[in-house]
Amino acid sequence: MDINEVKKILLIQGLKNAVEFGGKPNKKAVMGKLMAERKDLRTQSKKIIPLLDDIINEILMLDLEQQKERLLELDPTALEKEETIEEDKELPALPDLDKFDQLVMRLAPYPSGALHIGNARMIVLNNEYVKRNNGKLILFYDDTIGSPKSLRNSPKAKYVLPEAYDLIQEGLEWLGVKIDEIYYKSDRIGIFYEYCEKLIKDDMAYVCFCDAITFREKYKKVKKECPHRNQIVSKNLEEWNNMLQGKYSETEAVVRLKTGMSQKDPALRDQIIMRISEAEHPRVDSKYIVWPMLEFSWAIDDHLLNISHIIRGIDLMKEGLIEEFVWDHFGWKKSILLYYGRLRFPHIKLSKTDSRNKIEEGIYDGWDDPRTWSLQSLKKRGIRAEALKSALLDLGMSQAGISFSVDWLYAKNKDLIDEISHRYFYVENPVKLIITKVPDKKVRAEPLLLPSNPEKGTRIITSSVDDGKLEVYLALKDVNNLKAKQIIRLKDLMNVEIGRINLKQNKVHATFHSHELNRDYSIIHWVPEEQHISVSILQPNGELSKGFGECSLAKIQMNTPIQFERYGFVNPIKFENSELFCYFTH
Repeated sequence: MDINEVKKILLIQGLKNAVEFGGKPNKKAVMGKLMAERKDLRTQSKKIIPLLDDIINEILMLDLEQQKERLLELDPTALEKEETIEEDKELPALPDLDKFDQLVMRLAPYPSGALHIGNARMIVLNNEYVKRNNGKLILFYDDTIGSPKSLRNSPKAKYVLPEAYDLIQEGLEWLGVKIDEIYYKSDRIGIFYEYCEKLIKDDMAYVCFCDAITFREKYKKVKKECPHRNQIVSKNLEEWNNMLQGKYSETEAVVRLKTGMSQKDPALRDQIIMRISEAEHPRVDSKYIVWPMLEFSWAIDDHLLNISHIIRGIDLMKEGLIEEFVWDHFGWKKSILLYYGRLRFPHIKLSKTDSRNKIEEGIYDGWDDPRTWSLQSLKKRGIRAEALKSALLDLGMSQAGISFSVDWLYAKNKDLIDEISHRYFYVENPVKLIITKVPDKKVRAEPLLLPSNPEKGTRIITSSVDDGKLEVYLALKDVNNLKAKQIIRLKDLMNVEIGRINLKQNKVHATFHSHELNRDYSIIHWVPEEQHISVSILQPNGELSKGFGECSLAKIQMNTPIQFERYGFVNPIKFENSELFCYFTH
């Protein structure tokens, strides 16, 4: 019985029951759900009842909203009605496909760093729809200038990183995304100038000299037009040309679209569509000093590139309304705008800007550091792209906010790697176990490489016995649970009786008990003192786990998933100087 797995099932079922019945879980109903789901545990019900009691008490300490939040962390689909779960997991058909000659969609990443797990939903959805409908997928680097030069020294500054272009393509390749065309927004600035000038000539845009605070407080908040809004067209064209010629500095002048100062949503009132930035760009240097805002540039390019359907997060709905305003003005056919809900990642900080800063400061090792949660880091940890795609597609296109538990991703990944991951012994924070009265001159263990498939063979672990004394290492976590006179089984080796435990000396003493397997004894993995290798495992939080592993690890293939028994899956990265370095998978 895997205690952690049983606890997780009980917690999920207990929370479901509590949420359904006003915050009070029914112990009998929860136990029934477990037994229905895991018939193999029916003989262990007496051992499970104390676990269930603890979990019920834990649930009762939460109010109803906290119960819902915790449940969604463990299973984002848990609150969906049972009869609609399968339907929800199937992506809905795209609307209005018959209105277009071909489905054309686009990915529009801003190249400020590597794509991370939070960006992946947009990518996976677009790619899946294109594949299903024999469409075309465009990669459009949304490489506008980012933060102005005056703010570039701020840790919150956003700007294009030259290496990000390649990092983005690496991430897309890992996800199996086929790109049909590639464009760069920085190559199309002249096009945006042309359409901005058309809007000015149509008296639909104007050059504004209000500073941001004045415009917000004095005009936007009270739905009042600023003095520049009613400048004549010729004056706006003159000032527009002055902007292009560099006669104004950053923040001194902007171009605003006349969306209307009476808009109900303040965010839509006379939006900025062009602004000045004196910062250099990695692709075009200082060729341009006036740059488009995201929503304006997309209004133009989505039309010119015949984008039929746009899938984006619901947080970009305002940008979609600005696009539609521009399309309506020019009389253009509209792309179909589709939105999905916010995706929250509890306990994970997702920020390319923050990751960039920490990489530059040497806190992170690079974009494949697990703390970035980049696609590169997921790959290096041994997460399969298929697992991530499946987990994200299960979310569908719901506009409801979802709390995404990485445990869900890990479960998907485990399904893919469990049957191919060879098992090995690893002891974290090793403590020496000294066993006396061993009747053998040499001991030999032959643990299975794959317990579910004995035909894959075994590893061979041997150690000499010196005058009845055998020394092995145990994990500190296991030692902390040992008691004097307790009999434990060293997995695939022997049973020993625990004697004196001396953690100050990092030693435990024991005597040989027997060889025969007895399932009443706790089974603990071990590593021989005589032959072992050092192992380091980088955790998702950046911490390093250190310990010893069996010698068989010296011969394994790198970047092939393995499982350290009773510890977890890891991805071996390199073996140097008799030390194995791994990334923790889950």
